[in-house]
Amino acid sequence: MKTAALITHSHPPAATEAVAVATAVAGDAGWRLVATEGEISKHDQAAAGVERVDSLPADPDLCLVLGGDGSILYALRRFARTGVPVFGVNFGTVGFLAAVERDDAEEGIRRALGGETETIDLPALAIEVEGEGHFAFNDVSFSRRPHDRVAELSYRIAGEEVGNVRCDGLVAATPAGSTGYNLANQGPILAWGVKGYVVSYISPHSLTARALVVAPSDVLSVGNAAGREPVDVAIDGAHAGPLAPGTAIDIRFTDAAGKLAQLPGTSFYHRIREKFGHLAV
Repeated sequence: MKTAALITHSHPPAATEAVAVATAVAGDAGWRLVATEGEISKHDQAAAGVERVDSLPADPDLCLVLGGDGSILYALRRFARTGVPVFGVNFGTVGFLAAVERDDAEEGIRRALGGETETIDLPALAIEVEGEGHFAFNDVSFSRRPHDRVAELSYRIAGEEVGNVRCDGLVAATPAGSTGYNLANQGPILAWGVKGYVVSYISPHSLTARALVVAPSDVLSVGNAAGREPVDVAIDGAHAGPLAPGTAIDIRFTDAAGKLAQLPGTSFYHRIREKFGHLAV
């Protein structure tokens, strides 16, 4: 019997009805649907048919996410480098990574459990913060803290200093993440499948600071100037720790770190138009 691990939105009411739908569809398809006590407790009786486990299995056949991009990113990090495909039903705002929208949840889940999916290999950015390793499937950001002075950040690529700017922060983004914080910084959109990542400054105090697309083999080193305040490091928007003054952190591009399950016929360019509108009119 195949197993699907369930992860749901951080705001339970949004996806509760879909949990009951997923349970019924899994039963019809002959799949086990499993979740932790924390997930099940969000949804009361709607999750009565979900099998409780102390922790999610290391290698389920599928990870089913009923949530927004944040929940899908969490699932991708949770199953990084395992080969487990992550299938998302959008119960968030944008849902750029989701395979289907909430109105199509039942049909989408049925098709996913029926094997009607394609997988996209997603790269990640590997980073170590305070001795703990992380994968970022969207972006790594460095941000000055509220009420602190403007940060002074530098970055080196392949050992060569490229920029040193007073700013509010800096973002390194994967192609999947290039439509997030990087886009807000007026950085370029990278199509899925591009081998590389983009670095952009947040509110640079400079007329010449520009975003830069970096080759996948080149290591990015972000430094915080001595004598300044610590800046916060975030992985896909979640706080990971500080970058102390006078120190630097390395970021490495890691290809095919996660698998995103989609329905056949999905196009990155259709997704761009659907979620953000036409790029030019």
